[in-house]
Amino acid sequence: MIGLAVTAVVLAAGAYWFQPWKLWVDETVHDKLPGAAAPSVPGASQDSAVALKTLATGTFISHEHTTMGTVKIIELADGSRTLRLEGLDTSNGPDLRVWLTDAPVKEGVGGWRVFDNGAYVSLGKLKGNKGDQNYALPADADLDTYSSVSIWCNRFDVSFGAAELSKVAV
Repeated sequence: MIGLAVTAVVLAAGAYWFQPWKLWVDETVHDKLPGAAAPSVPGASQDSAVALKTLATGTFISHEHTTMGTVKIIELADGSRTLRLEGLDTSNGPDLRVWLTDAPVKEGVGGWRVFDNGAYVSLGKLKGNKGDQNYALPADADLDTYSSVSIWCNRFDVSFGAAELSKVAV
């Protein structure tokens, strides 16, 4: 009887820790482009209504889990900046975060755990493992310091995928 109770507790703790059901549950997010508003002039395009400047771009590579999509850092008309994930497709998992980091993006297993070795800024929990998402950047986030983005699993200290940021010539 005690052995059965201990087994049940261990299984429940393991299920909570690993959350394996998330591997079969997708969460899709469709955030609109930041600052996007309906055009006030009939026939005007969405692009003409929005004054956005792309500061940096990158493409995700896979680490612990297959990860695809792109990342952009966009400056809005008011000077604020947003990190935008577009076409993100990765596995769901426990305690996933979006990190802006100073770590280089490395292919293979050697790149999975480098992102918490240096400086990073957590932009918050990953809203969903699929789709388009926006994350506000802190005003003091220096893009000369932070050169990559990681979908970081806080629970297991591992990157699901990462993108090296390339500055866009202005």
